[in-house]
Amino acid sequence: MKDEQEYIKDIAEMRSMMERSSKFMFLSGLSGVLAGVFALVGSFVAYKLWGFNPQQTVYDAASPVPQLKNIVILGAVVLVLSLGTAFAFSYKKAWKKGERSWNATTRRLLMSMAVPLVTGGLLILVLIDRGLIGLLAPITLIFYGLALFGASKYTYEEVRSLGLIQIILGLVAAYYVQYGLLCWAVGFGLVHIVYGIYMHYRYER
Repeated sequence: MKDEQEYIKDIAEMRSMMERSSKFMFLSGLSGVLAGVFALVGSFVAYKLWGFNPQQTVYDAASPVPQLKNIVILGAVVLVLSLGTAFAFSYKKAWKKGERSWNATTRRLLMSMAVPLVTGGLLILVLIDRGLIGLLAPITLIFYGLALFGASKYTYEEVRSLGLIQIILGLVAAYYVQYGLLCWAVGFGLVHIVYGIYMHYRYER
């Protein structure tokens, strides 16, 4: 008959199997680090080369934001690079474990993130059209944080904390508009790098 230690081991293995089947466990810490690097580089380019650092909430034709079109394109490039590396590293991690990265859990994860991300994206287009440029950084942080918080039930618990940090930074940026770009760089840059390093050493070493 099995002794107590063997029963405990069997229960632990069953729990691990159930967790893998209900949660997306292929997020890569290194992709988080790269996303943070992309965000920091983008922030530097926007601030140093194009002078983007809104000091007020509302802009109009009399006080246009310099290089706004380039800023929007730069933000899109940072987003595509971040998503691309996240997908590539997740696929590689799943492949090494002999598992499929695209399954029902992945679809639930993406659907939980889609609503706040799409809503936030549409709101950003409205803000740009209305000249509310100073609110772009806060809105991106807040809705990204909401997406992470909602998706955390389908992946690592640490994602919930990451989401809350982004939301808090977004609220700070909304109150102190002049520090919006700085908060954005901290949230998408430094916080992602710290999070990625932590996740890498905890789950991938």
